[in-house]
Amino acid sequence: MPIIDSQVHVYEANTPQRPWHSVPNWPPRVNGDDMVAAMDKVGVDGAIFISAFSIYQYDASYAIEVQRAHPGRFALVKPVNPDDPNVADVIGEWKKTPGTVGIRIMLTRDPGRERAPDDPGLDRIARAAVKYDFPVNVLFWGNLDNGIKLIDRHPDTRFIIDHIGLMQPRVPPAPAEPWAEVPKIVDLARRKNAVIKISGACTLSHKPFPYPDIWDPLARIFDAWGFERCLWGTDWTRAFAVCNYEQAVEPFKMTDRLTASERAMLMGGATAKAYGWSPSKS
Repeated sequence: MPIIDSQVHVYEANTPQRPWHSVPNWPPRVNGDDMVAAMDKVGVDGAIFISAFSIYQYDASYAIEVQRAHPGRFALVKPVNPDDPNVADVIGEWKKTPGTVGIRIMLTRDPGRERAPDDPGLDRIARAAVKYDFPVNVLFWGNLDNGIKLIDRHPDTRFIIDHIGLMQPRVPPAPAEPWAEVPKIVDLARRKNAVIKISGACTLSHKPFPYPDIWDPLARIFDAWGFERCLWGTDWTRAFAVCNYEQAVEPFKMTDRLTASERAMLMGGATAKAYGWSPSKS
């Protein structure tokens, strides 16, 4: 079974030719070649490349360039704009783009991104996702209750929940109670139109590498969702200031808390199933 990272962000340096919308605390550049080299170093076969909203907003042109250069290594997801009345047409055109496997929306409490679960723009996106057979990646950390309402509102839409649904730090330390909302995440597993990314989990640890304290709360999530609905990922490069790429990969490869079959499903099989894509190094 190939190892697939369910979420990475790749980008060029901030230049006038391709300026950043904002400047997060990430490395000054992690381009496609850099990402492939990092993956090769630790034995990751492919990744779902989420075009970085904080850097490029709704423009996924760089993601398309990278996928063309490395077609067997990356599949693409782009953020789409709920305020665009023509967003369904945007999604339809995205579906025609080689290497695309999904779309993404933000439902956080960040200023400028707050919106209700019954927002008309979100309704348009959810309907278009069904029409074009795309899963909707949704970030609702810090806004879990509204995220659950959104999923319940659209039972025919496939949702992929980003980052375990839990608020994660951009810099250490982890929150005092990083797993406090796990009971809600466990209950959310009853929604059969959703799967969940186990992405960025290492950033929630209070212990140093290899982050042994993540496994008990993760076990509760695995038990509720089943490994076929849990998609391992690193959230590189957002996790940069907390752990490096190798440190986000190796704990899952080396732990004795997973059987070989569980590891294969978690670190690749579930992602391949959710996105309908598998990598190829040829």
